[in-house]
Amino acid sequence: MPFIRLKCGLDSRQLADRLKYLPEIIELQLTEEDIQKPQELLDTLFQLKQAGIKVYLHQPVTCRQIRLDIMSRNPEITSYYQWSCRRLADLCRQADVLCVIHAHYSGSESSLLSGRSASRNMRTRIEKLVQKGGDCFLWENTTAGLFSFANPHVLSEIIEPLHLALCLDISHAFISLKGSNRRLKQVTEQVEKQVRYFHLVDSAGKRHDALPLGKGKIDWINLKPLLIHKDFIFEIGLKDNNDCRPMIESAQYFSSLPSA
Repeated sequence: MPFIRLKCGLDSRQLADRLKYLPEIIELQLTEEDIQKPQELLDTLFQLKQAGIKVYLHQPVTCRQIRLDIMSRNPEITSYYQWSCRRLADLCRQADVLCVIHAHYSGSESSLLSGRSASRNMRTRIEKLVQKGGDCFLWENTTAGLFSFANPHVLSEIIEPLHLALCLDISHAFISLKGSNRRLKQVTEQVEKQVRYFHLVDSAGKRHDALPLGKGKIDWINLKPLLIHKDFIFEIGLKDNNDCRPMIESAQYFSSLPSA
């Protein structure tokens, strides 16, 4: 079956579960602990690549259980954000892979901001990071705040001036656009040149629910022609992280849809 493109942690049970489906693509969700062990991570990356699997990385979400934010006023978070990005960039260069990162996550300080001035401040922070070797990063949109499509300045003040390569999370965009399929398609078309990679996951459009495809309100038939020519994974919320069948069922659903 085509489109077996899965999310996974580095836990051996998760990897074994994903590998039995012979995936084309795996995205590895990293933790704080994972990037403290770079050689172990590299060994896993090379093993997956040798098996013919394309691999993407995803930065850790938290530092000491605090969600990361490039604009954080907490010096510990700011320091960790910068250090972890340097470590991830080094790993990407060694393994020839790309890494998904967030300018901020939901629930962080920047999730409450949306103005032009704050957007320009974020652009400055991102620009400094990119100049220091961040060309291996794909920037993922979130559900609210500065680096979301709820911010009317995210394109004009952040993404377009920096020519950022994006990981477009479809459900995050849908939620930030208040559940509008019309606006979701418009945005997906608008950022087509910047997008290198997609996260496919359904949503009712109210909150971060991470539903299997076909279980939410996203119009996948309308979107599929915009998605199939680029890499993507099915980033479905799992009740059991060692059982990815909801991702496989989403791949089956997506495969069943007409492509044009």
